[in-house]
Amino acid sequence: MEEQLEQRKKVLQYRGELEKLARYIPWLQSKQGQQLVSTFSGNDIEKNSLTFPVYDGTLMGFVKEAAATELMNRNYLYDYRKYRIKDAADEEKFIAVATVREWNVLCSILSYYVLKGMTKTTLWNEGVSNGIMLKVLLKMKDIVEFWDKPLA
Repeated sequence: MEEQLEQRKKVLQYRGELEKLARYIPWLQSKQGQQLVSTFSGNDIEKNSLTFPVYDGTLMGFVKEAAATELMNRNYLYDYRKYRIKDAADEEKFIAVATVREWNVLCSILSYYVLKGMTKTTLWNEGVSNGIMLKVLLKMKDIVEFWDKPLA
C-alpha cells in the first residue's frame, strides 16, 4: 500500500512536466513515418561549403522543451543495459508493458532520443518517424491519467 502511494506521488510530481510535452502528441501522431529533416541547399552551396541538415521547427521546439524538463535522465544508458534494450523493437516491447514502476525507464527511453540526439541528430528524426517518442508520451499519459485526473 505504501509503495503505491510513493509511486502515485512520483507520477504526480511529473504531471506538470508531462503536460508541457503532451501538447506535442497530435503533432507527433501526424508526423509518424515522415522525414523531418532536409538538407540546406542554397545558391550552389555544395560547391563551396559543407551541407547541413535543417530540422522541422516544431521538432526543434519539442526537443528544446523536453530537454528542459525533469523527465530527462542523463544516465539513460544504465536502464538500457539493465533491461537489455538494444533497438527500437525492444523499446516498443518495453513501452507496451510498462507500468508506473517502470516510469524511470520510460524517461530513459525519451532521454535517449532527446539527449543523445543532441550529438547524433538522426535520432530526433528516427524517434518521430518510428513513433517511439509518441509511444512513450502516450504511455506516460495513460499512467498519469490512471493515477490522477485526465491531462488537459
